[in-house]
Amino acid sequence: MCGICGAIGTQSEEAAGILVQRMMPAIVHRGPDEEGLLLAPNAAAGVRRLSIIDVPGGSQPIWNESGTLAVVFNGEIYNYRELRTELERSGHTFRTHSDTEAIVHSYEQWGEGCLQRLRGMFSFAIVHMPHGRAGRVADVLLARDRLGIKPLYYALAGGVVLFASEVRALLASGRIPAQVAPEAIACYLLFGSVGEPSTLVEGISSLPPGHFLKLGAEAPISAQTPAPFWSLSSFHTSNSGVGAANEPAGQVRALIENSVRSHLIADVPVGVFLSGGMDSTAITALAAREKSAVRTFTVGFPDAGFSEAEEARRTADRLGTSHVEFMLSAAEMLACMEESVAAFDQPSMDGINTYFVSWAARQAGLKVALSGLGSDELFGGYNTFRTAVLLARLARFARAIPRAFREAASPALRSLSALAASPDASRKALSAWLDPASLPHPYFFTRTLFSPQVLPSSANGKEFLPASPWAQWLERAAAEVRGMDPFTSVSWLELRSYLVNTLLRDTDSMSMWNSLEVRVPFLDTALVEYVLALPPSAKYFKRQPKGLLLAAMQGDMPPLAGTGPKRTFTLPWQNWLRGPLGGSVERQMRDWSPALEAHVSREFALQTWRDFLERRTSWSRPWSLYVLNEWAKRNLSSSIESAPNQISAATGVRA
Repeated sequence: MCGICGAIGTQSEEAAGILVQRMMPAIVHRGPDEEGLLLAPNAAAGVRRLSIIDVPGGSQPIWNESGTLAVVFNGEIYNYRELRTELERSGHTFRTHSDTEAIVHSYEQWGEGCLQRLRGMFSFAIVHMPHGRAGRVADVLLARDRLGIKPLYYALAGGVVLFASEVRALLASGRIPAQVAPEAIACYLLFGSVGEPSTLVEGISSLPPGHFLKLGAEAPISAQTPAPFWSLSSFHTSNSGVGAANEPAGQVRALIENSVRSHLIADVPVGVFLSGGMDSTAITALAAREKSAVRTFTVGFPDAGFSEAEEARRTADRLGTSHVEFMLSAAEMLACMEESVAAFDQPSMDGINTYFVSWAARQAGLKVALSGLGSDELFGGYNTFRTAVLLARLARFARAIPRAFREAASPALRSLSALAASPDASRKALSAWLDPASLPHPYFFTRTLFSPQVLPSSANGKEFLPASPWAQWLERAAAEVRGMDPFTSVSWLELRSYLVNTLLRDTDSMSMWNSLEVRVPFLDTALVEYVLALPPSAKYFKRQPKGLLLAAMQGDMPPLAGTGPKRTFTLPWQNWLRGPLGGSVERQMRDWSPALEAHVSREFALQTWRDFLERRTSWSRPWSLYVLNEWAKRNLSSSIESAPNQISAATGVRA
């Protein structure tokens, strides 16, 4: 696991080196163990390494035998041993025992086709130098894993392409003006995070999951469009050959076992994030079968209504793990709030929980931890699998009724919403009723933070929906599930939106801030493709959420696992923000970032805070605005003049 960065299409080796050396300090936390650098007359690539596999020999960049290809890599390739065996039979010579080297030889053997063969989480750059290490770079391949577990960002500035594992590294280059992307503000307010492939910084894009970008390295470089190497249509079938009900459970069990086994491969100790839920329990149970004295970690709270520490403790005792429990109070959260919020590479309404469990694991000496992320998306653990179906029916009904009648009925619906146990949830239904076509699929209403109707006029989602990259990404995802069963449709839309935009991005930034690699066995390619291709009858258990997973793990789960309501790993924000944290949050929101004012005003933020205090909305809205403001104050300029992008003609580097 590492952090990577690079510059392509520079006018000199000196210019390329300066740009990369500016970016490297911004990602030291991703790779504190060592630094590597590739310099050429027209490009450079850098890497900060967190040593996990082949600790003494896996230094990057890693080259092929002839010195014509080199790779800088962030992630893990879990089938690297099998690839190595196949490649050695084809005549390739390996110098290390690292998984990184399998990438460069795979590309040499199969070209871009190697992306289909790599099993794991990855973002990497392969540099092609036809005349060897002393020559010029001909082209560079950037690639990102199928589900977007590992991030990769890029920007085109003055004919030079910059890439990095984090947005803040690109800003550190000095070539990207630190200006807010207005269309991304709309997305953030709608969903509590910025959607792929947009970022909150104008001019910086995320390489989408399952895509690659091949760039010629001779200046000036023009804009290029990433190409997909993986999509739902590439593997999804009706899977009509599935037979007896126990066959999918047995196959899922075998796939999870294989995934956990491969995700435990490391030359350093590996632990597991353990909560009271089914997902982490399943991972821990299988990990404990593979390794003795597995170490588990959980975050608990004095408020027993939110804490899963007791359930996690019982699971750890039953499975015989070496368990660490980190208790987090409101006072401790207040003391650490500035540091934890600073860890966001892009703002999010979620993620702080992962910061603390990652911190605890790293303090205990771990470099790697397994997480249960991805299970809810595959096996139907979220309420969205049920509410999306209801909202789809409501949206169909609404489309058949003239807008004037819908608007006439809305005051009555708003009155009912105000009386509901969850006003925000009721407002989502009201939003789908008023304007069912405002989002590409009814599912997306279930994930809204602020509904399209209440966005500030300066950040109006309708204005950005047709043309924004994030909106086009959602449109494509919605198009891919047309004609599919509701269960699989929601599963794919969760994977392509909430999982990648919020959960995986937050997990990456928060864990890597603590120099910890988090692995996600439920997102192994073989498992994901198999479950998505199953017919709904094999996945949907009417009275048992995640029934297929429970059936697959029969005998390894506690007797009551999966029988109660789902509890998410969420901090007690509702209570904390009405207590010790509230004063600090309100003070910071009054100190509103000038970079945001034109798009979302200080008054909008303070009104949202008042709505929370008066119990008209949940904690997630004011907290998301607090994080957005803090991130903007740290990372954005208030005006274009304060972030010049003047290029020195002599060096190609901003003065």
